Amino acid sequence: MDPVRNPYAPGAGQRPPELAGRDRELQQFEVVLERVARGRPERSMVVTGLRGVGKTVLLNTFKSMAMQRLWGTGKIEARPDQSIRRPVAAALHMAIRELAPRHRAPERIEEFLGVLKAFAMRDPAAAKGTSHWSPGIEVPASRGRADSGDLEIDLTELFVDAASVATDLAVGIALFIDEMQDVQAADVSALCAACHELSQSGGPLIVVGAGLPHLPSVLSASKSYSERLFRYARIDKLDRDAADLALILPAREEEVEFTQEALDALYEAADGYPYFVQAYGKVAWDLAPRTPITIEDVKVSAPEAEEELAVGFFGSRYERATPAERDYMHAMAQIGDEPVATSEVADALGRKPSSLSPARDSLIKKGLIYSAERGLIAFTVPHFGRFLRAQPI
Repeated sequence: MDPVRNPYAPGAGQRPPELAGRDRELQQFEVVLERVARGRPERSMVVTGLRGVGKTVLLNTFKSMAMQRLWGTGKIEARPDQSIRRPVAAALHMAIRELAPRHRAPERIEEFLGVLKAFAMRDPAAAKGTSHWSPGIEVPASRGRADSGDLEIDLTELFVDAASVATDLAVGIALFIDEMQDVQAADVSALCAACHELSQSGGPLIVVGAGLPHLPSVLSASKSYSERLFRYARIDKLDRDAADLALILPAREEEVEFTQEALDALYEAADGYPYFVQAYGKVAWDLAPRTPITIEDVKVSAPEAEEELAVGFFGSRYERATPAERDYMHAMAQIGDEPVATSEVADALGRKPSSLSPARDSLIKKGLIYSAERGLIAFTVPHFGRFLRAQPI
């Protein structure tokens, strides 16, 4: 069939043509937006899940929902080697720029931009000679507000001032943080403290994060009250009905159908994971000669889809690991696909657990594994164990 008309879109953070199976999360966020708009207290929101389940897609959809309500929005992607001070400053600058044309008091906007500039310029980790940071902010930096150098104090003051500007317009501000588990420990603490202050004052600014399954434990390790600060939404693979809809509805728009046997085979291959659903659907479409797409088409296309996943989805991550880290992951894969005990991995490798800590910690930092709970580890990528078992050791 015509590959130009192929509706499926496997890609990092790329929205599928049909966002199936996420109605509950979308409704939850709709409630958050509505409550904040009415001045009612509401928690910020955190979405967690494995790689490939659509966290970034959901985050971007939330952002679009906020923009439709004329909120100010900004988004960052956290990095483990970077303070959030300047990325957050840039994101809030974008949010205020969205609100500024509707604000009747330009001096209020300028006042906030002065505070924002002062906040960004106090980054102690910035390279020498870069303190002039000012992406289009022509106003002078303020003094005595959000510029103490203590991120917890400064971020709290910045959030409170940003929320005040949004209050003037009877809207809110939403800051979206992708890969939130990579925010540095001290910065996580500052972020939680700032959100705590907002929750007490009722300021219309929310933080919406997305990260790996261990993100809630990262937050709770930072502040004991973090479990009460955020509304947590754990997303996983799609159930059968949602996975079928993700395939059927986009195809129907192009007047293409699937046989029931083809849908059965595609669900078995993709196991309901949204990225895999798109990947197998795309190749099945490209190789099918005509509608309806049959089980024979799926059988022919599956090896090509698996090869593409092996190179782009699994292989690219595997290549980032050192030989010692690969040995560690192979040992995990041989034990099983469920979370495994670190002691079992050590036994499989004939090593002491303490000697394997550097490899384990490095894999966690690289986002290849996560600590499911104390003493247990698991892959961040679905079916990664199956991929590793097919690789030579």
